[in-house]
Amino acid sequence: MTFLDDERPGKPAPHEIGSDLSLLSADELSARIQLLRQEIVRLEDEIRRKDSGRKAAESFFRS
Repeated sequence: MTFLDDERPGKPAPHEIGSDLSLLSADELSARIQLLRQEIVRLEDEIRRKDSGRKAAESFFRS
C-alpha cells in the first residue's frame, strides 16, 4: 500500500437504522432513501426466489 492509497475517499457508510439524521443534508437523506429502496427491491426479489423454490419443491414431493 502506498501513501496515496491512504488518501482515497472511503466508501460511504451504509445507513444504520436508528442513527442520528440531524447531521445529514437533504441530499444525503435522499441518497439514503434511494439506497434503502434499492435494498427493499433486492430483498423482495430474494423472497420471490425462495418462494418459487419452495413451491417447486412442494410440487415435486406431492407427486
